[in-house]
Amino acid sequence: MLILYNILQIVALIVVGSLLLVKAILTPKHRRRLPLRLGYGLDRQLAGRKLPAPRLWFHALSVGEVASSRSLVKAMRAALPDAAIIFSTTTESGARFAEASLAAEVDCFIPFPLDFKPSVARFIQRLAPDLFVLVETDFWPNFLDGLRRRGIPALLVNGRISARSFASYHRFRIFFRPLFRAFAAICTQTAEDAERLVALGVSGRRVITLGNLKYEAVLPALATAAVVPEDFGLVADRLLWVAGSTHVGEEEVVLRVYRRLLPRFPDLQLVLAPRQVERGERIAALADREGLSASRRSRKEEGAALLILDTIGELAALYRFCDVAFIGGSLVAAGGHNPLEPAAFFKPVLFGPHMEDFGEVSRDLLEVGGAFEVTGEEELFQRLCLLLADSALRRECGGSGGALVQEQRGVTDRHVALILELLSQGKGGG
Repeated sequence: MLILYNILQIVALIVVGSLLLVKAILTPKHRRRLPLRLGYGLDRQLAGRKLPAPRLWFHALSVGEVASSRSLVKAMRAALPDAAIIFSTTTESGARFAEASLAAEVDCFIPFPLDFKPSVARFIQRLAPDLFVLVETDFWPNFLDGLRRRGIPALLVNGRISARSFASYHRFRIFFRPLFRAFAAICTQTAEDAERLVALGVSGRRVITLGNLKYEAVLPALATAAVVPEDFGLVADRLLWVAGSTHVGEEEVVLRVYRRLLPRFPDLQLVLAPRQVERGERIAALADREGLSASRRSRKEEGAALLILDTIGELAALYRFCDVAFIGGSLVAAGGHNPLEPAAFFKPVLFGPHMEDFGEVSRDLLEVGGAFEVTGEEELFQRLCLLLADSALRRECGGSGGALVQEQRGVTDRHVALILELLSQGKGGG
């Protein structure tokens, strides 16, 4: 298959090579990176840099993959302070993000080589890594074959195969199977991903489920302060809804929903925690217009079933006590906030459609049943009615989300241990 791949490369270059070259010359970002991706100027780029052994080469396709790799790269720098860490990206945006976020950990940033045999050989020979770590995707036959020929182990981390990707991989498995087999080990995010790889013909001995590296950056530190609901003027045995990190335009919705819930759940308490704590007075005025009596935490007021948490650093403690949590910044286009904070306490989570900043973890929570998406006031009201009326449903939903969080704890440490094991085996190990 590799021979056919290279023949097709030659044919493609003959047919469209001149057009691609013109496009590269006329496009500044391609013009800057093309010579380097072919290997020209690599020696100049590495000149004067000390790259002691062991050498770890991390590769991330673009911004998303760089984000996945950050915790692992930082942890490897801490574990091997004297090692050389090389980091490559395929896209220019990925390169900028990597250089901005990993400058303190990486010894050398480079573009990833184009998958031509001479280019690949030049990079591998010049860098001579002890281990190559590919983050999530960007498989190239000549490159992986070049590593294999030099006895350099390759590790795939944060591997994930969706149902749609699995169908494509299975259809063209005669091409993809050798690519997957080129890795000494493949670390998957979930057991289901691992099962799909085995179904594609990858040896189960090479496939390890270690979790999703993206979680490490957003997993919350569990609040350990010895506090009780009464410290906030709340009653411990009454239902509690916490609406956390809310933005302008959301407090009105939350307060209207709360007013509608009170006839059905007269003992329901609400903690409304604005993202900007200085907006506490304005929110108190909004509550007053809805006919709701509110206390403000910043003024040490107590006695109302509605508490405006206009202080910093106390929201996590209240997630521990709540029955249901709503994540703000999600009903308005603000990107959302971390849904794992309440999920870590085994609480059911609600959020709106704008969770872009936490897209992957929010999708995972939805998939396991630990969260529900609501599009506006009516859906928020209806979903809260169901959850507040059914303690078994709350336990089931919160348990699913909490289990997901627990599975992801220590994911970086598990990856570090595997990398150290592969390095200890030396080149050609696996």
